[in-house]
Parts: sequence; structure tokens; C-alpha cells
Amino acid sequence: MGGAAAGAAAEETSVFGLAPVAPARTAAYGEHPDQVVDFYLPPPGTDGAARPAPLVLLFHGGAWRAPYDRRHVSPLAAFLAGRGLAVASVEYRRGGADPARAGRWPETFDDIAAAVDAVPGLVRDLGLPGADPDRVVLTGHSAGGHAVLWAAARHRLPSGTPWHLPSPSPLHGVVALAPIADLATARALDVCSGAVDELLGEGGGDGEGAVGGDELTVRLGLADPAALLPTAIPITIVQGGTDIDVPPAVADAFAEAAARAGQDVRLIRTDGGHFPPIDPTTPAAHTVAEEIARLAGAHPAT
Repeated sequence: MGGAAAGAAAEETSVFGLAPVAPARTAAYGEHPDQVVDFYLPPPGTDGAARPAPLVLLFHGGAWRAPYDRRHVSPLAAFLAGRGLAVASVEYRRGGADPARAGRWPETFDDIAAAVDAVPGLVRDLGLPGADPDRVVLTGHSAGGHAVLWAAARHRLPSGTPWHLPSPSPLHGVVALAPIADLATARALDVCSGAVDELLGEGGGDGEGAVGGDELTVRLGLADPAALLPTAIPITIVQGGTDIDVPPAVADAFAEAAARAGQDVRLIRTDGGHFPPIDPTTPAAHTVAEEIARLAGAHPAT
């Protein structure tokens, strides 16, 4: 195993070796078993009172494949909560019966949109202490990074699409971690072994009706965050400089597309590869917390 591959394997082992952290509360945002969200709440103040904290909607990665669920980002969720942020860790539909399959069309996108729309209301309905549903920041890793960039761009979708919003979501910002941000570049680099084509290429998520040609082009235009710029929502990308899973070229392509569209994107290059931004034992995770707090207008605990 080469040096880069060995380093990437060690980073992955570190993340997946962390013990999952149980949430304070779990709630459903839909009827499907995968339409659930885990809440991690900041500790109360020294006087024992809960103070409203920014609400972070966290979307996990895993190339939209079913074996990778929200449990592997639970240590990051708990870390962010310990830094004074309220976290909603979102589950969503990924691959179907075939565990190697990436995503479902259109269900994966249905769930991303539904979660972003529903979770602030869930916070209000549940009366969760320490979570401010009026200060929302989206963050996600890898495929989850794609999810949050896409969710912030739904007002750029054609009005006839089911996920379209008439105006931008009231978000304070997006912090995307090693995101699959530019689908054309990701396809060209065969990121995650063809995951993008699998995400776009199945009709109804039942493993049948593979699409191509004009239909695939249409779906790519609807699903690619780089094709839906500008969003008018502040965006930070945190990208490992030695990432071999989602290479820096993908984030660079998105930032270049944003610049052409007239939108600034803050691109932070961190040490290491794909997994340090979600590993609370690394400096990269501290950078993530600081960026979320900056966009939310909060001051993170140390």
C-alpha cells in the first residue's frame, strides 16, 4: 500500500473506530424508517439554564450507499454539541436492496429537502432546550456535503420540480466537508466508483429502469450544486489537501463555478485527507466547528 493510501486508511480507521454516541432525542420527519433525525444538545450554562444555540443540520456521507449511516458521524455531532451548537444529525434514504448501490432517485433528494424543511419545526414542536431554529447552518461530509450544497440551491431549480423553493431558505450558511460538490468533475474522476451515475441512474429506487442520454443529462442538471449557482447563501468548503476519496479538484471546480457565477466561496484546505474533518480528535474538526459558529454568528466553546 502506497503512502497516500496508507494514510487514508489510517484516517478512515480512526473515524470508524470511534464509539457511536447516543443522541439526546430522536424524531421522525417522515414515515419511512430512514426519515429520522438525532438531536445532540449543548450543555446548559453554569447556572443550569439552556441558552439558544445555532441549529446545525448534519448530513453524513458514505457515497449514498446504505451500509453507511448517521452513526459514524455521531462523535462529530457530540463534539459540535460540546462546542455550544445544537445538532440535528439527519438520516435519509440511500441505496436500496443492493448494499453496493449508491442512492435512489428521486427518494434521496426527497429526503434531503424534507429534512431541511421539517427539522426547524420539529425543534419547536419538541421544545428542545438550547436549540434555536431561527439560526440554521447546514453541514455535511462527502455525499452529505453534496446534500447541503444542493439543499441551499433549491430556489435555483426550475419551478416545476418537486424540490423547488420560491426564494432562498432562511439559512445562515453552509459548511461542506470534502463535498461531492461538482458532479461533472466527480463523474470524470470516477469518485467513489461510479456513485454519481448510480445516484442519478435509477428510476424510483427499485433497481430497475436505468436511465441514460437525455434523461441522465436532465437529472444531472437538477442534482449538481455547481450547476445551480449562485445561491446568495454563504458557503465554506473544508477540504483535505491529500483527499484521495473526493479529490480537491472537485471542490476547486465548484469554487471556480461559483466565482464565474459571481458568488464567493470560502475554501479552506486542511491537513490530511477525506476523514479528518469529521474526526473530533483532529484539528480539522476544530476548524469545522469554528466555521459553523462564524456563519451562525456564535462563539464556540473551547
